[in-house]
Amino acid sequence: MAFQSNIFSTWSLPLPLPAVSIIPSKALHVRCGSSNDGQEEYLIDAPVSAGDGFSFTGGKYSDGPSRSDEWFAQGKFIKAHPVRGSRGNAKDPIFGLKMGAESQSSDDVFRWFCVEAGNSSNPRIILIHGFPSQAYSFRKVLPVLSEDYHAVAFDWLGFGFSDKPQPKYGFDYTLDEYVSALESLVEKLAVDKFSLVVQGYFAPIVMKYASHHQEKLRNLILVNPPMTDMHAKLPSTLSIFSNFLLGEIFSQDPLRASDKTLTSSGPYMMKEEDAMVYRRPYLTSGSSGFALNAISRAMKKDLRNYVEEMKKVLISETWTIPTTVCWGMRDRWLSYDGVADFCKISNSKLVELQMVIMYKKIMEKNLQT
Repeated sequence: MAFQSNIFSTWSLPLPLPAVSIIPSKALHVRCGSSNDGQEEYLIDAPVSAGDGFSFTGGKYSDGPSRSDEWFAQGKFIKAHPVRGSRGNAKDPIFGLKMGAESQSSDDVFRWFCVEAGNSSNPRIILIHGFPSQAYSFRKVLPVLSEDYHAVAFDWLGFGFSDKPQPKYGFDYTLDEYVSALESLVEKLAVDKFSLVVQGYFAPIVMKYASHHQEKLRNLILVNPPMTDMHAKLPSTLSIFSNFLLGEIFSQDPLRASDKTLTSSGPYMMKEEDAMVYRRPYLTSGSSGFALNAISRAMKKDLRNYVEEMKKVLISETWTIPTTVCWGMRDRWLSYDGVADFCKISNSKLVELQMVIMYKKIMEKNLQT
């Protein structure tokens, strides 16, 4: 399950989804809006058109501040992990057109969007979102944890407000690169020992990092991680983005790349204002979709090996970190079959989440400070 919010919060039925139409121009531009009896209800959450042929044109989300603006104001950028092998301005992988400013990443070190909550003197917890989601999915968890912990949530490269480099322009989105990038970021985020919480398909990546840095960890909490042979394959909703050309086309559709992927993982539904936060990267920059393509292909190629490696680490006698597996029982992507048996073999504590619960309860029971 790659979307944390379907475990930790409830949602109401969204407004009618936007209709997409093409506006004639020298380059391909798309305007997106929701209509009711011909009346436009909102405009795209993009300040201006990036003009790279793949971004959506439009204005402000509303006359007032949007959820995305409010969330951005809570965070900051942290520079970590060097840009390697940069070849100048990024171009799209289909037509070779120069991408707009919103689709260009840093020249030297990548920027990661991070949101912190709580006193820095408290025990630190790093919250890591799943694929394909954002740190925004922890927005209701952060204030609760801040009472007793110093919690930090970040957007992976390719997601949310973090840099989204084009493949071959400093970052290729391989799973090995993500491990290395995470190591660089954690060095910036945590000096002392910390606990890790990771969700979904990014769990094997975090597990590989954790296996080499046990001396830094207090606890590890895995939320619906892929941990059986059946889990080592992406669901069709995600694997479609790995297809040549068709994947590129679908990844440039915000409703397919964001709404459909997030809502298909579980029975919960998003409010429209929250859905717009998750759509925003795909509305403002074509690079978000191309990053989605690259990650899906990397997962298709190496996820099985990473899952096997994670299983070996967890059952190894050399793994000494207290580990809890929290499992949302309504996950539509990852079956519960075999999870309980593996937790017994690996001596991992299993917490079954039948419905929505307060996340702090998990922390209080499973984080040792």
